Amino acid sequence: MDYKKRYQEWLDDPNIDEQTKAELREMTDEEDIKDRFYMNLEFGTAGLRGKLGPGSNRMNEYTVGLATQGFADTIAKRGEEAMKRGVAISYDVRHCSKEFADLTASVFAANGIKVYLHTTCYPTPILSYTIRHLKTIAGVMITASHNPRDYNGYKAYWEEGSQILEDLADEVLGDINALENYGAIKKMPLDEALASGMVEYIGEEVYETYIQDVLNYSIHDDIAKDICIVFSPLNGTGSVPVQDVLKRRGFSNVHVVAVQEDPDPDFTSVGYPNPEDPKAFKLSIELGKEVGAELLIATDPDCDRVAIQILNPDGEYVFINGNRIGALLIQYILSERAKMDNLPKNGVIVKSIVTGDLSTALAEKYGVEMIETLTGFKNISGKANEYDITGEKVFLFGYEESIGYTYGDSVRDKDAVNASMMIAEMAAFYKSKGITLWEVLMGLFEEFGYYDEDLISITLAGFDGQQRIKRIMEEVRKNPIAEIGGIKQTKVIDYLLDETGNPKSNVLKCYYEDGSWFALRPSGTEPKIKLYIYTIGKDFEDSKNKIRMIKETAEARIDAVE
Repeated sequence: MDYKKRYQEWLDDPNIDEQTKAELREMTDEEDIKDRFYMNLEFGTAGLRGKLGPGSNRMNEYTVGLATQGFADTIAKRGEEAMKRGVAISYDVRHCSKEFADLTASVFAANGIKVYLHTTCYPTPILSYTIRHLKTIAGVMITASHNPRDYNGYKAYWEEGSQILEDLADEVLGDINALENYGAIKKMPLDEALASGMVEYIGEEVYETYIQDVLNYSIHDDIAKDICIVFSPLNGTGSVPVQDVLKRRGFSNVHVVAVQEDPDPDFTSVGYPNPEDPKAFKLSIELGKEVGAELLIATDPDCDRVAIQILNPDGEYVFINGNRIGALLIQYILSERAKMDNLPKNGVIVKSIVTGDLSTALAEKYGVEMIETLTGFKNISGKANEYDITGEKVFLFGYEESIGYTYGDSVRDKDAVNASMMIAEMAAFYKSKGITLWEVLMGLFEEFGYYDEDLISITLAGFDGQQRIKRIMEEVRKNPIAEIGGIKQTKVIDYLLDETGNPKSNVLKCYYEDGSWFALRPSGTEPKIKLYIYTIGKDFEDSKNKIRMIKETAEARIDAVE
């Protein structure tokens, strides 16, 4: 549909409130109007995510309400028992998060579906845990994770506690598309829903059992608990649970970045609240130098992702990316559990196809199978769900390069509370042995090879940007880069052709004869195309030279596409 026609439909729709219509009429920027209405904010396996504001391509009460009505219709088709089991709902610190959570609850309640609603903002992993703990049929988390402050989102979960996969997302989308207009959204006032028992607030006992479960995953207790740690929740939901779990584990020397401790939907102290960006550690580094910290930990707004900085031999803080954090955690968990002889014989680690291979070498050393899935923790957790049914494997650890990790089976999503505790424990364990995390990491490279990587994210916003991303993927798909710096390509995996047994996905992965590879994929949550580059060399200089060659060659191909 033409964006102008959709814009006019909103102005004419009796179901759209007058304040929203007035705001739309005041808009004079044609490109802004186009971006708001050139498409509907589409429901997928990531649910919804977009900028806040009026428009069919925005997060607002109408798009959230429509998605919830469609999700409610999907649940209702499962019958009365599913409706009685109900839905768990939580939300993060962002603008409109509580309002969207309350709206979501009111829509489910109006459709006869029981709702369990958290009373305060909580991390995403606690929502996943709540679904499993209360045995609900589904769940909704209102969050835009690490996106900029003008975004929000709607993550949809199923009964296992993991985000819905493509088959269910397609069914929900079909039920959304079957709705005639925004007037089809059923709503029950929240006060009425609470009074009738259709909506029930979740008590503190769920949080308490979650924290206890996290604590139960610890491996060693006789460790250097006086290790000096700086923690920042980046004004998100991680402040209380991460501090709580570290305190209960006995870490007595934890310092919190004061201006980033409390929730702030504007993320005033950090700007872009993504700990994957080293710039997010600016205030943590300042505090770390002041107190002599050996480890800096930062979590993202919904506390499902965590990054760290550690000291190098020169006493400078160094950012450790997601691949390397994952390798460190895997080394600690597998080596120590192997010493204790409690590694299951059929244990597996699951990582995404764009995550590095150092962890694969580590897993092989300890006799643990490495499984690869498509990008997204819904796919990683989907494997854990599968093993619950078949019993053929034991899920030990899952992670992806974008600083998301989960250890154990209490949560079926990324869990930065659990990961923060394990990172602190790992650092304290090695300190008790007189070893730094830097030394552990360098030891892994010396043993397995000098793995290195780079990630280039190219932002191409709006309708024109989305069309160019499609053309870029088509060009590289039709004309693979056969040779880079004299190194020949050995194979290409096109995940749209389902060559690996994974669901189809718009991802290309190109391998070269020296073990290097790059992958190209459009982001599922942001207007970006991402280029992942991985190399292995005889030393870091060799690896970085290979990264430079691949980057220059791939970017030239991308830039040539108009």
